[in-house]
Parts: sequence; structure tokens; C-alpha cells
Amino acid sequence: MGGVDLDAFSRLLAPEGQGLLAVLADYRVEEEIGWATRLRREHEAGLVAAALTQARLRQRARVKFGADAGRMYFTANGVEQSTRAEVAAHRAERIAGAGVRTAADLCCGIGGDALALARAGVRVTAVDMDPLTCAVAEANAAALGVADLVEVRCGDVAHADVSGVDAAFLDPGRRTARGRVFDPEAYSPPLSFLDVLAAKVPCGAAKVAPGIPHEAVPKGMAAEWVSYGGDVKEAVLWWGPFAERPLQATLLPGGAVLAADRARQAPDGPVGRYLYEPDGAVIRAHLVAEVAEEVGGRLVDPTIAYITADTLTPTAFATAYELTDVLPFNLKRLKAIVRERGIGALTVKKRGSAVEPEEVRRKVKPSGPASATVFLTRVAGAPTMLLGHPLKAAQPM
Repeated sequence: MGGVDLDAFSRLLAPEGQGLLAVLADYRVEEEIGWATRLRREHEAGLVAAALTQARLRQRARVKFGADAGRMYFTANGVEQSTRAEVAAHRAERIAGAGVRTAADLCCGIGGDALALARAGVRVTAVDMDPLTCAVAEANAAALGVADLVEVRCGDVAHADVSGVDAAFLDPGRRTARGRVFDPEAYSPPLSFLDVLAAKVPCGAAKVAPGIPHEAVPKGMAAEWVSYGGDVKEAVLWWGPFAERPLQATLLPGGAVLAADRARQAPDGPVGRYLYEPDGAVIRAHLVAEVAEEVGGRLVDPTIAYITADTLTPTAFATAYELTDVLPFNLKRLKAIVRERGIGALTVKKRGSAVEPEEVRRKVKPSGPASATVFLTRVAGAPTMLLGHPLKAAQPM
């Protein structure tokens, strides 16, 4: 926790540490030197450093945990790797909704998923190998009033006792000292551990990187890709009764769900009046064909996840744009159009193009009161520019 050890964290939970955290409730990073100077006049320097570290982490954690962050405790890795509270709540509600009453949260970290499960009424055994992380998870359960539903155990999850639980949730480590790990078998524990876990626990889920290849999903398990506000946050592998539909995309906070038994190839054809940009979770789940079918559209190119249609159909799974121009790729032509129409706010999107958006903006030099979106892509294999603007009305209420 930024150099804070277990002893220092324990002191934060004592009255003096709690008093410091209360004083730092309105802490701002740019005022840290002043805070440190004042507080060290009355408190030991190590405790002040631990309190300031925790205040910084609480501020960073607000993005994921909202108002709860001000009561919770964090480690630097915990803030970075924790599931966003709304995403954890979605998963917990799905698990609890299936009648699960007891669960094991393996590699629990600071306890974000355990807290969500407990709030959904599930009794949780949370396991992690790091003593400091376990202490933080335990403190968070107490801080949010669910300590009676969360038991934290410190140990190797590969040898954790999961007998008797209804479900298990695994969030394997996907980072090393060198950075992110992309090979699922290099996770800690490796993805193959899921086969062992699934043999012991009747149902459950495992959080994995959203870029996991479809062929890496263990046989008999379902894969769900979850986005929040249009950004893909994670992929989750489900087993047991949760694996009824092998492919699923879930869009939060609205909760729209798209599922299918297998991936299909959507038809392709000429560019129409409208363009649909599928949500990232839909693309990762290989469910673009389902969206194309919903809106009566086709792909602009067999290898590109942009859908085009002649009529406008509301959908929760894609953002719709009305196109004004379909042109061969040519930055000089784009610059001329931008200048003629007074386009100052130019959003550049790309799929299937090697050109970087910043390069386009630098060369085109947008200026003026109007706005537009340009898609750099391929149409029937040819480099193409699609110019248009988003249609918010195309989204369902």
C-alpha cells in the first residue's frame, strides 16, 4: 500500500489512525506537503504517511466505488485491479438470483466482489495470499456493515477449502513485476485451474482479461463480456447452470444483454444512410451478426465490425450515425470538407485502418463551430472515409 506494511495499516484502524483519516476526509493532493507538515507536529511520521497514502487511494477509488470509497481501505494494486462496483453488483445479483447462498471468493483482493456478494445476501469466504490485502478486505467488510457475511482467510487459493459452498468466484492475478500478463496460462492461478475448481464447486465464474481468445475458453463454459458506459471492462467465464448461452454481451449501467449459442458471420453490402458502431462488449463476444439482424443491416466489409443500414432502428447494442459522405480515403479531400463546412470538433474513429486519429487531426486542422465524426475504415476491401454525426434518438429509451 504505497510502502505501508501490515503494522502501519493496523495502526490506521486504531483510534489515532481513524482520527487522522477523518481529518483527511477533504484532503487534496496539491495540499499534501502542508497536510504532512501540520500532522507530523502531533503524530508519528510513519502513521501520517500511512494516512496520507490512504487518503490518496480513497480519492482514486471514487471512480470505481463512488461514495463508499470514503469509508473503505485500499492498496495501490487494489485500486488498480478491483472490479468497478456496478460491475461487481451485476455479477453478484446474477449469482444470488440463481439461489446461491454461500460462495468462495478466491483471489479476493481488497474485497470488492466479496462486498457485492454480501450485499446481495450471499455468505462469502474470501481468500487471498497476501496478509495486508486480507486485512484490508476484512476492514472493508466491517466498514460497509457486512462483516457478519464475509469471512476472510489468508492462504493459497489453489489449496483453499471450497467444500460446501454453492458457488465460487475466481479473480486470478493477471500482473507480474513486468506488467500485464496476456497468456491465460500465465495467470496466477492459471486458467487451467478452473477445471479443478469446477470439479469441486457446482457453479461459478472467473474474471479474465477482455482480450481472451474465444478458443481459450474452457470447454463447457460460457463467456460474458461486460462494458460500462461503452468501455469494455472485463470478460467472465461461467460454469454450471450459468453456462446456458455460450456467448453473452452485457452493457452496463443499462443492463442490456445479448446472447447466442455460437458466433455467426453477418452479411455485408453497400453503405447505406446509417452506420452502427456496436458496443465493444458485442464485438468482443462476436455477436455483431445479432445486432446487424436486429437493425436490418449488413457489414460495410466482411472483416469490419461496422454495420450499415438504409433505415434507422433503435438498438441498445450500438451507436447509430447518419452518414453524409462516403469517400475513398484521402486526407486532402477530408481537409477540404472540414474547411468548407467549418468543422472544428472532429471525432476520428478507425477500424481496419493503419492511420492514427491524432495524425488525421494534425493534418486536417479542424476549425469552426460545426462538429462531425469521420470513420476511417474499409468498404468492400477499399480504404474509405465515412463522414457523419451520431443520432442519440436511435437509442431505445
